[in-house]
Order: sequence, then structure tokens, then C-alpha cells
Amino acid sequence: MANKVLTMLQVRRILKLLMEECSQREIHRSTGIHRLTLKNYLHRFTSSGKTFSELYALSDYDLSVLVHPPRSTKTSDERYADLQPQLQRYSDELNKTNSHVTKQVLWEEYLQDRPTGYHYSQFCYHVDQYMKQHAVTMPQQHVPGYRLQIDFAGDPLWIIDPLTRERIKCPVLVCTLPCSSFFYVEPLSSGRQEHLIPALNRALAYFGGVPKNILSDNMKQAVTTASRYEPVFNDLMEQWALHYQTNMQATRIVRPKDKPSVEGSVHHAYQQIYARLRNEEFTSLSALTYRVRQLLDTANDRLMTDYGKSRRERFMELEQKQLYPLPATDFVYKRETTAKVKKNYHVILGEDRCQYSVPHEYIGKIVKLIYDESVVEVFLDFQRIALHQRIVGRRGIYRTLEEHMPESHRRYREQQGWTEEDFTSKAAAVGPCTEEAVLRLLSSKAFVQQSFDACLGILRLQKKYGAHRLEAACGMALQVPRLNYRLIRNILENNRDKVSRIAGEYHAPMLPLHDNIRGREVYN
Repeated sequence: MANKVLTMLQVRRILKLLMEECSQREIHRSTGIHRLTLKNYLHRFTSSGKTFSELYALSDYDLSVLVHPPRSTKTSDERYADLQPQLQRYSDELNKTNSHVTKQVLWEEYLQDRPTGYHYSQFCYHVDQYMKQHAVTMPQQHVPGYRLQIDFAGDPLWIIDPLTRERIKCPVLVCTLPCSSFFYVEPLSSGRQEHLIPALNRALAYFGGVPKNILSDNMKQAVTTASRYEPVFNDLMEQWALHYQTNMQATRIVRPKDKPSVEGSVHHAYQQIYARLRNEEFTSLSALTYRVRQLLDTANDRLMTDYGKSRRERFMELEQKQLYPLPATDFVYKRETTAKVKKNYHVILGEDRCQYSVPHEYIGKIVKLIYDESVVEVFLDFQRIALHQRIVGRRGIYRTLEEHMPESHRRYREQQGWTEEDFTSKAAAVGPCTEEAVLRLLSSKAFVQQSFDACLGILRLQKKYGAHRLEAACGMALQVPRLNYRLIRNILENNRDKVSRIAGEYHAPMLPLHDNIRGREVYN
């Protein structure tokens, strides 16, 4: 090819033949270099003002300067000198997020001020060259077991509804240990927390241990406030990290190079898993997950040409022993919500509209509910104030603990469930006089339930005065035709049950017992 740029070895070979006084035809036959190219280089040699021997003795750099002068013209130099100060600004514009600036837009703006400037292709060339020269990357050294990088693959996998034939999207979680490149892949029903957290549990189980740190991007399932220096993770992710005794970290915003290993694993998953699934169809997530796990194990066992070992071998050699042990149990995903304690001292779990009691003194407070499939916990200011077994499979049901009820509600509830036999059996446990007093009260009303309050009141006097005194007071009250709760209470309050008794029999006093008995203080 004519006028082709020759290498320094070819140039020196030509000089060597010229020093031996070979003709251009002989040099062409010997080297195969085009005669026009030879003529061009011979002109450069003679124009340098040096002999062939002097040229041959020069270094490659000095020889290159003489025989390969810059081809740019004065016009191109002027255009580039005018463009060069603008290249940094163009690079910044193209690197901005959500600016929607393209090279076409920048070139059109460039031509408005410089109508004789570069055409579009040459403009793009210089911009690209500048960006490549200034896109410096720093090599990262990974400490074994120090960090796990997690991310969602950009492309989902799919399952097919067997009835409607509808395609259902399945986000794919990818987790990578950077030191060994050992990775984990799992398709999920969705990217929500209730599916992400169990998948992270299974990822750590696959690795057989816990790294010191977990690095994610600023995914909304984990991070509530993105920050370069102090990202804020939601309570659920903090609880998960605390359970596994690890530390959550987040990358800088829109900085995929902060987690290059997992980005590389996503690309590897595309090649080794996605590509092999392209002609397969799955009608359930479990079937898809099982097949992905098979391909994942194959990918991790595949030989890495750079290391001569598989990812699994490097993991077992470098990282497995550096991981913290797994806890005895997996982290149980718990959802959380807030609710206001209603006037009936219950909070509503909106998911199933069931209501759970809290101590009645918290009426009107805003509380936090943390719940899973079996337990509902209620917190106020980080203190648990109620714990319930969750109602499963039913909606709109109340679950009330007696200790949460005010005294009046507790008493009413007790009465609602009592019968005559309940009162008489409890009274008989105190003594025969108490039993007789309760029987008389039960038969004194047209409706037996109307006497339950009085019977309950008599039985509760035992807590204050004791069974012995209550039995004595009931024995005295039985001697009065009209027996009631108030009479028995007055006997105990005034200590009238402490009168002398003979052989355990109670004798009626001289005056009848009633509420209008005056004491001696009336006459003072």
C-alpha cells in the first residue's frame, strides 16, 4: 500500500539497505514495501540533512521525529487550538445526569460561534479522545471476606402464567464477594422488602457465612436518605444487619464504579445464566429458581482463565474462613406500620383489619406495629408495650388481653361470662354462710343476672378482709330478713363480725341490724 506509515524496524531496514547502496527496485524486492512509499521515505531521509549512517545511529524517538513529522496543517492546528479550551466543559456536560445533552447538541452550539470549525465526526473524535484520556480509574484491592456487593440485574427473568399465558416479570438479585468473584443469583417475585430480605438470607446461607460489610447502591428498599458520607438505612435493614452482625454501606449516588465486582457478576450472569434460559419456559417461580440455581453452580465451578481456578475454588481458598458464622436462625422478615391507639385501647393492623389491644393508658398515642406471619408487636418510643399472636386467615377480628383493660371493662367482661354455678362454687370455697348468702341474693331478683354485681362484690370483699371475716359477716347478715351487699360490707367496715361467738354460732344482737343504727357520738 502506497504512503503507508512504516514501523521503526522497517525504516532501519531500509536505511541498512541504502547504506549498502541498494537501488529502490532491489529494496522493494527485498522488503516488499511499495515503491511510492520507498520514494516518500527516501525524500524524508535526504531532506533531513543527515547521511544514512547518521540516521541509522539515531534513537527510535529521534528518528521518528525526522521521518514521521506531524501531518496537521495550519488550519487544523488553529481549529484544535480554538476547540481545546472547550473540551473540559463539553466533557462535564456529557457526564451530567438527567441533562439530556448529546454531542449533536454541543456540536451545533459549537458551530454557531465557529462556522469554520470541525465537522461533526472530527468534533466527536476530539471530544471522545479527551474523555478517554481523563477517564482515569483506580484499581481496587479486595480484602477476603470484607465486603459483599449486592445489586439488582438491569434485565429481569420471566415466568408464564399457565392459564392466561401472561408474562410475569421477576427481578433478579445478584450478590458478589469481590475477592474471589464467587456470586449468587436469585429471581424474586418482586423487588419489595418482603421478598428482598428472605433472598438475602438465602444468599448468606449459600456463602455459608457473613461478611463484615454489605454494600448496595441507594436502592429504595434499603436506603431512606441517600448521602455520600452518611446514608440512612431504614429500620428493617438495620435490624437485618444487627441480626447477622454485619454493617450496611451504600455507594455514592449514580456511581456504579463503586461496586464494579457485582456489575461484572451481573454481566457474567447474563452470559452464563440468561443466555442458557433464552429458549426455556417456566410456569412457576420455584421452577425458575431451581433452574437458575443449577446454572449458578455451573458458573461458579467454571474455570477462570486468568487464575487457573474456578470461582468456588478461589472462594474456598481465600474467603470462606474469613466470613463470620451464620446465626442459629434466619432473620424473620417483619413489616412495620404506624397506628393511633383508639378509644377502645386497640390498634388496627390495616393489612387484615384485625385489632389488637394495648394498655388503656396509651389511648391517643401514635405507636409502631412490627409484625410477621405469626406475631404482632406494638412499640412506643422504642419500648414494647404489647405482644400478640397474629390472627391469620380472618379479617376484622379483635384480640384483647385482660391486663390491657381498665378495671370497669375487666369487671364487665367477667360478669358477661359468669353463671349461677360460678358464684355459688366460689362462695362455697369461702364457707357455708357465704354460700347461703350468695344463694339468697341470686333468688332475690326476677332475673338472676341482676344479682351478679352484688354477688361479685361480696366475693371481692375476701381480698380485703380475708375469707374468715367474710364468712363471719355473712353469718351475721343471714340473721336479717333483707340481705344485700351493702349490709355485709358495713359489717366488715365497722368490725361487727368480731362479736363474741359461742361454739361457732352467731347470735342476733338486741337491736336489729340495719343502716340507721346511731352510735354514741350522736349524743355528744
